[in-house]
Amino acid sequence: MGGQDGFHGGELTVIGRISTASNVTLVCDVDGAAETPLRVVYKPVRGERPLWDFPDGTLAGREVASYLVSDALGWGVIPETILRDGPYGPGMVQRWVEAVDNHTDQGDRLDLVDLCPPGAVPDGFREVLRALDPSGNEVSLIHADDPRLQRMAVLDVLLNNADRKGGHALEGVDGQVYGVDHGICLHTEHKLRTVLWGWAGQPICDGLMADVTAFAKALPGPIADTLARHITDAEIDALAERTQELLDHPVMPVPRTARPIPWPAF
Repeated sequence: MGGQDGFHGGELTVIGRISTASNVTLVCDVDGAAETPLRVVYKPVRGERPLWDFPDGTLAGREVASYLVSDALGWGVIPETILRDGPYGPGMVQRWVEAVDNHTDQGDRLDLVDLCPPGAVPDGFREVLRALDPSGNEVSLIHADDPRLQRMAVLDVLLNNADRKGGHALEGVDGQVYGVDHGICLHTEHKLRTVLWGWAGQPICDGLMADVTAFAKALPGPIADTLARHITDAEIDALAERTQELLDHPVMPVPRTARPIPWPAF
């Protein structure tokens, strides 16, 4: 997929930095055989801020491992992600997602994850919780009741995603829904923190569970061998256990910690 456009080996040229990111996150163009440079996100390992509860390996490695799980499931939730060298050393490189702009001169449209007045949840959305905005007004945190987003929510359960913020769910101009920022996933202990709780306690559809079943059968072989380059054996075993738990009880989990939603939520 990446050979002709230089994704794996083309020179990275930094064109900007995402200043809101916790770790150094650079936007780059990749020079390759294609006439138009490929845009990517590059997170050098040297720019990572150490986390006390994720001591094993790098956050970049976890991003790559998360992509490998998404890819093995056949879901394409996470854009192609690799570990390669760049201008600031080795790091995660991920294909850029061209996202839909819901806020234009022609009017605003709700994002996949958004806020609305309490009691005014629009059709096609699910309420997650009610809270106070910075001005002290009550608002509802909502997300789209969209099968593309629900697939991401199931993936987060498998990945044990500790940081699914609203801004990490992107609606691409190609009609797909993508998840980004998976640096704190795949821990052995329960860490699930997400804004996608709207399906909590509800059965997972047969189509998604068929993919999870196939993944569970394939995981102990080449998939585990590939993951072992990025996460520990204990973390791979924990992934297998979470997968089996979902097969045994194909229902979206309910929050079980005091902090089930990341902060900030966007």
